Amino acid sequence: MIGPGEAAADELETAEELGRLIAEAGAALVCGGRGGVMEAACRGARSAGGLTVGILPGRDRREANPYVEVAIPTGLGEARNALVVRSADAVVAVGGAYGTLSEIAFALRAGTPVVGIRTWELSRGGQPDSGVVRADSAAEAARAALDLARK
Repeated sequence: MIGPGEAAADELETAEELGRLIAEAGAALVCGGRGGVMEAACRGARSAGGLTVGILPGRDRREANPYVEVAIPTGLGEARNALVVRSADAVVAVGGAYGTLSEIAFALRAGTPVVGIRTWELSRGGQPDSGVVRADSAAEAARAALDLARK
């Protein structure tokens, strides 16, 4: 689960529902462990009894949002974005700023499937790039990510 630390209300709602659905499916939720959509997704996952893992940019576990069960401090700053997506079998992006864009790029480069809800649209040479699977809802994104992760 990736997305901005500062998010709009609709993004937070979507992320929380997505976290809950991921947990209900029996999958662990891995994210950057901080606020915004990361916190909302963790809150949703924990509400359903799911495991949440936060891969933090700093060295202090206390930086994690209160819904992270396993906090992994890295001291790597934004370079931890590569660890977040490499730890996942599939990535779901909700919204996003440039950090999210870097995570999408790392995931696609690594061959990790990416599902997006209201996130970056990619193109190459002016032509749409199909690397990000589009979803219109948390339920659709969860289904797609879980299906792609199983492949």
